[in-house]
Amino acid sequence: METFSPIILFVYKRLLHTTQTVEALQRNQYADKSDLFVFSDGPKNESETKIVQQVRSYIRSISEFKNTKVFEREKNMGLAASIISGVTTMLELYDKVIVVEDDVLTSPNFLTFMNSALNTYEQNGKIFSVSGYSYIFNFPKNYKLDIFLTPRASSWGWGTWKDRWEKVDWTVSDFEQFKHNKGLQNKFNLGGEDLSSMLIQQQNGKIDSWAVRWSYAHFKNNAYCLCPVKSKVLNLGVDGSGTHMKKSDKFHIDLDDSTKVEELPRILHTDEELLQKFKNAFKQSLFRKIINRFNKK
Repeated sequence: METFSPIILFVYKRLLHTTQTVEALQRNQYADKSDLFVFSDGPKNESETKIVQQVRSYIRSISEFKNTKVFEREKNMGLAASIISGVTTMLELYDKVIVVEDDVLTSPNFLTFMNSALNTYEQNGKIFSVSGYSYIFNFPKNYKLDIFLTPRASSWGWGTWKDRWEKVDWTVSDFEQFKHNKGLQNKFNLGGEDLSSMLIQQQNGKIDSWAVRWSYAHFKNNAYCLCPVKSKVLNLGVDGSGTHMKKSDKFHIDLDDSTKVEELPRILHTDEELLQKFKNAFKQSLFRKIINRFNKK
């Protein structure tokens, strides 16, 4: 391991989830070699002040990492603005980072995998990000690699590099062209049928998602997210407590508890069968497609 990327943790008002997230990170090999930067969003209103302060009291006590620094927002920025601002700030100081939200449970080998991948593919511009989460549940028996590529970015325990992050157009300045180009929408949807409708909702002010814009940056740059076959991340937010996540077990996956170190080949190729499986994981119902059609207007 050549270098250890700093960890950025975003927290808000979920004390139990935050505690579980931090304790899982503390159990990681290399936690003691990693700097931890915690961004705490401010309360939306007076009723949230107490629980936000409880979370802050806890994060101020965090140890086990090389260094820990806490940034406390006076006002509520919201998840999207908080992440864009926080990651941008840290990438002004570092070349690469690992990002975790307060509802992510990581395996003990999460940091090992993330640091190895960020170091290995730093010079490969076709890899825009690294994810600790795997959306694919049933891999083909003949698939022998430890990793795979997807056109869709993940927001559940991920990492990236300064030069990739700087290529993101957060305003989506070409949106009008995209909105009226069905061909572009279909290509973007190779990462999941929901992507184009989410981007349209984002630009129409109906949702506030940094992640769909991050995926769009992958698409615009013909780049990929690298994922492990065995997931290093379990999302706790699917219990309904998350800002943008309803209660669901759709994306529940067994957490990798092995000690295996993934092999990371220098030369990477996409796998068409896996890409189709990945796309199917986000297949939309007819009802959802009808709703999305109205949301486009």
